[in-house]
Amino acid sequence: MNTVPEDYLLSGGGANISALPKISLHDHLDGGLRPQTIIELADEIGFEVPSKDAAELGSWFAEKSNAGSLVEYLKTFDVTTAVMQTEKGLTRVAREFVQDLAADGVIYGEIRWAPEQHLARGLSLDATVAAVQAGLDAGVDDVQAAGKDIQVGQLVTAMRHANRSLEIAELAVRHRDNGVVGFDIAGAEAGFPAANHREAFDYLARHQMPTTVHAGEADGLESIRGALFDGRALRLGHGVRIAEDIFIERDDAESLYATLGPVAEWVRDRKIPLELSPQSNLQTGAIAQWGTELLDHPFDVLYQLGFQVTVNTDNRLMSDTSLSKELFLLSETFGYDLSDLEVFQVNAANATFLSREEREDLVDEISAGFGAA
Repeated sequence: MNTVPEDYLLSGGGANISALPKISLHDHLDGGLRPQTIIELADEIGFEVPSKDAAELGSWFAEKSNAGSLVEYLKTFDVTTAVMQTEKGLTRVAREFVQDLAADGVIYGEIRWAPEQHLARGLSLDATVAAVQAGLDAGVDDVQAAGKDIQVGQLVTAMRHANRSLEIAELAVRHRDNGVVGFDIAGAEAGFPAANHREAFDYLARHQMPTTVHAGEADGLESIRGALFDGRALRLGHGVRIAEDIFIERDDAESLYATLGPVAEWVRDRKIPLELSPQSNLQTGAIAQWGTELLDHPFDVLYQLGFQVTVNTDNRLMSDTSLSKELFLLSETFGYDLSDLEVFQVNAANATFLSREEREDLVDEISAGFGAA
């Protein structure tokens, strides 16, 4: 493999987070490319990139992504998707994606991507799914050859500002026996509600295809309501703005107590998982109403109130991050210990779009890994 994981140690000489078994639920394929791979694939198709130096290119992505706006953040994907328009490009990116997850200790990953964004050079929708699956399979083989294990699945994504969601839903169902484990909608959130894609979500429900919906990132409670009602979401992609429906008050004894509004109460009481991505949420301005530092992120409030919080990277390239780094930063900011990090991973394992038996196996593997740390 071509990546060397960075060690992230819990405070006080604690466990190496990088070595712990982890679950990745919210990680975009076109947001996790290696800079050197972008350069090489761009050369092959004659596409101009901002820099031919891998380190400089990586810094360019991180700088451009830190704009405080989801719309600006998404513009960096024009570069990554440009080099993912051929079978070779898609397969290579997917293969390296799996290698990089495994290097970071991920034992199961659901990898989301939008096939409709990869047709510029003549590929069909079905061909793109097949090319990505070939890469994922090759990556799993590479990991096993290196003496480790990883499982992966595709989350086929429709773009919420486009009108192909039913076609993409049909694509997802068509490939459910070829690596696709679920469906997602992504892209510009505000002004493009889940209700626009109700026909696709009806189709998915009829075919028992699980869905996760980007909501509560660049829009608020109405977007979350739409994801739950129109999208029948089993998970919320980000969902951080559910905190808008939580009201913290101080009583006469200076104690804090929280009151949950109806949407927050529904999400918490029904254990609907939140796919929180702390660094990305800072970059896109998703938590701007609460502040601009990780300490201001509602993550800890949600955790303490009993929400099914999970930790994710969103886009490793744009946020210059990894799952281990996200966990490390949260532990440094909120004082989490090994038992807290285990809770986040168990939450994620139970939220995967796998069978109950497979989820239980993941939980057992997590418990064993954390127990040995």
